[in-house]
Amino acid sequence: MGILSRTSYLIRSKLNSLLDRAEDPGQQLDYSYEQLQDELQNVKQGIADLTTQKKRLEIQKRRLEENVERHNEQARQAVTQDRDDLARRALEKKKQKMNQIDSLERQIDELESQQDHLIEQKDELQRQVEEFRTRKETMKARHDAAEASVRVNEAVTGAGSEMEDINRQIRRAEEQTEEMEARAAALDELRESGAIDSSISNKSELDRELEQLSTDSAVDQELETLKAEMEGSDESADETAEDVGLDELEAEVDEEAIDEEAIDEELEELKEEE
Repeated sequence: MGILSRTSYLIRSKLNSLLDRAEDPGQQLDYSYEQLQDELQNVKQGIADLTTQKKRLEIQKRRLEENVERHNEQARQAVTQDRDDLARRALEKKKQKMNQIDSLERQIDELESQQDHLIEQKDELQRQVEEFRTRKETMKARHDAAEASVRVNEAVTGAGSEMEDINRQIRRAEEQTEEMEARAAALDELRESGAIDSSISNKSELDRELEQLSTDSAVDQELETLKAEMEGSDESADETAEDVGLDELEAEVDEEAIDEEAIDEELEELKEEE
């Protein structure tokens, strides 16, 4: 499998894998892009290594060509001196160097062909990497927009887990608030009715009983005074006034008795709850 084929397969497999996975596609796409960048860098490094090898062969070829010229000059000098034996040896060395040059030229041509092919593959891979980068950024933007839309819809509809937790906390706070309000109202009612006393009051139970006795005594004295005043009045007018007054007083007493009985029952229930 060639470099481009492997790269294309890598791109397709990464894209398919990312579409099928529930993880953050933005991070996965960035990771895949980095891998492709590494692959492209490896191709560039391969081209650099191949070019370096070709340059070494070219240097060897130039040195052999210099030797060929030197051996050719040696053969000419040997001929002028009637040393055919030396001329033959120089020509033999020249022939060896030329054979080596031919071999190097074939290797250099092969390396140049490979170099050109790798450069073409590198350009194609570069194009695919840039295309992948564009698609990556587009997909990330779409995913971010979709994710933001989901968060907004969840916040509006209350369908998200976070909103569910918030709603649950709000309901719990409302329940606690209502419970505290009910308890405060009950305590106010008990305090006003005298069923419970303020903790900051400095009056003892004995003090309160003595105050009540004093109040009862004052009421009894006022009642006796009222009776004495009423005895010297006109009988008919007094009787009419007394009837009206007694009727109203009896009605008030009956209502107070009914209210006190209901209050006593409610106080007993509250004491049992406490």
